[in-house]
Amino acid sequence: MASPNLNWLIIRNNNCFLKRVRNVKQPFSTEPNNLTNKSSFRYSGLVQRKTVGIEPSTDKKGFVLVTKKPGLQGKPNKSLLRTSLKAAGPRRPLNKLRRSLKKSNYRKDLTRAALVRASVILKSQRQPKKKSRGKKSE
Repeated sequence: MASPNLNWLIIRNNNCFLKRVRNVKQPFSTEPNNLTNKSSFRYSGLVQRKTVGIEPSTDKKGFVLVTKKPGLQGKPNKSLLRTSLKAAGPRRPLNKLRRSLKKSNYRKDLTRAALVRASVILKSQRQPKKKSRGKKSE
């Protein structure tokens, strides 16, 4: 397998995940396992050996942690490991995420970006408070 630097030089200006916006200098990226959606070598989920991705779970109760196994770069289908994190409150899955990323020696900037993305997903899954309407509720 080629080095991540060489892969980035090949795909940085031309891939199907690039989204260019007028008057914005740096293009956006929709690639999987890119936590910040910026098209940069640091956050690229395609070329890095160890990547982290956060996705909402299918049952809308928690999120899924997607990590890449560094040894299986030649087999992209087998290289992704998915772990579902859900609990009653929002703090427990975030602590589990923090501990698992620290234990696997992921970069601190990826850990912070993963925590931000996971907390936004958990916040979006909350049920809105019921608003009382009418005179009877006063």
